Amino acid sequence: MLTGVVALPLLILFVIYTNTVLFTALVCGITFLALFEYYAMCLPAERARERITAAGFGVLLVPLLSFHRPDLLTAGVVFSVLFFAIFFLLRFRDLNTVVQHLTLLLFGLLYLPLLLGHLALLRGLPFGREWIFLVLLIVMAGDTAAYFTGVSLGRRKLYPAISPNKSIEGALGGLAGSLVGALIAKFWFFPALILLDCAVLGLFLGVLGQLGDLFESMLKRSFGVKDSGTIIPGHGGMLDRLDSLLFAFPPAYYYALLRFGGGAP
Repeated sequence: MLTGVVALPLLILFVIYTNTVLFTALVCGITFLALFEYYAMCLPAERARERITAAGFGVLLVPLLSFHRPDLLTAGVVFSVLFFAIFFLLRFRDLNTVVQHLTLLLFGLLYLPLLLGHLALLRGLPFGREWIFLVLLIVMAGDTAAYFTGVSLGRRKLYPAISPNKSIEGALGGLAGSLVGALIAKFWFFPALILLDCAVLGLFLGVLGQLGDLFESMLKRSFGVKDSGTIIPGHGGMLDRLDSLLFAFPPAYYYALLRFGGGAP
């Protein structure tokens, strides 16, 4: 098993040294693991066949997204809906739960492949490596600052029904950390950014990162689990490591398109 300490350097090496095809393959592998964890949380053990099949379908949506062909992606989503609608129709076990299980399965295909697939899209943009490291730094700096601010200054609960340990003070400290992370990125490895970029991205992605974390916490609480998995010992599952990033990659991609376009840098 990979610990968080080992996994991050490996991701950095992949970002730096692999081409877009190999990097997309890595994203497909991460998507499969995260989807498998999600389905293990939300679908019962007797739906094991549906879990693995849906995870495989989800992996196929990532390269379809990276082809920049909306028609292919739409076809992939439509075929997935049709396939699993018929699959559940022919193999339902309990009419009281079959629609719930089908809905959770189809939501997983939107939540993870379509959001995480934007990581592969970012890698193919001008300054693609820089954009990925920027998002990682903004989100990680925000997470770190939120934790230490919350531990030392946290008094008012942010959203106790979803995450009892998070505080308003921690959330504000996390936003400050995200802003600092964006500024560090500009002066360290991404000079093409201007200060307005740092302010917009730091605040916007900082907020979205925290919302992504809360959203995954909501999912886990609704499914009655503490962690999404155990693939990263001491750090929970793959989905636990991705939660803040899932909401940050897509907006970063579209901001990058708006700011720099899709041509050569």
